Amino acid sequence: MSFWIANLVGLAAAYLLGATPTGYLAGKLLKGIDIREHGSRSTGATNVLRTLGAVPGVAVLLIDLLKGVAAILVVKGLCAWLFASSAIAPPAGLDQQTWTPWAVCLAGLAAVIGHSRSIWLGFTGGKSAAAGLGVLLAMSWPVGVGAAVAFVLIVAVFRLVSLGSMLAALTAAGLVCGLPHPLPYRLLVVAGGLYVIWLHRANIRRLVAGAEPRLGQRTAVSKAR
Repeated sequence: MSFWIANLVGLAAAYLLGATPTGYLAGKLLKGIDIREHGSRSTGATNVLRTLGAVPGVAVLLIDLLKGVAAILVVKGLCAWLFASSAIAPPAGLDQQTWTPWAVCLAGLAAVIGHSRSIWLGFTGGKSAAAGLGVLLAMSWPVGVGAAVAFVLIVAVFRLVSLGSMLAALTAAGLVCGLPHPLPYRLLVVAGGLYVIWLHRANIRRLVAGAEPRLGQRTAVSKAR
């Protein structure tokens, strides 16, 4: 029982890392605003970039990415500790090589969901692209790098961050299925990618209508009284 309780604690830690409201805090600290009331109403780095400027946007992007990395590293470290510990015995027949990929899969999903459904923001948040990239990089760096390259290329050509995020998610799904990875990793990337695309459904409507803002467009904001 202690083994499963410890894993639940690790899962909760992954969720709370993802749920840390970086963009919301940036809005409050820098402008005294609720970023959810401006621009796309997302707490993600793109809305921070458009609303607060380049430096805050890049800072939020990097921190959100590191949240995903940290969630995976915490759970991987926890798994290593649990199987090395004499105080907490895993269930009979369960080995570290079998369990760790499943624990990573659950932790990655928890971090991605936490970013978009933060407990600190009434279960609102961002669109999980940056946190998801952090998860990919910590889980499988070739998949993460491939997704990042796809994102950069799409944004460089079309200057549409939402399109880059969605195509990066599809690229990651293709890479994780094409390269040798355990089943839990494939399930995580495919499910996480579909979730990220679903979170962009309003962007898809704007893309179809030709109304999606391009990179570099700013959102006017007045400081809260």
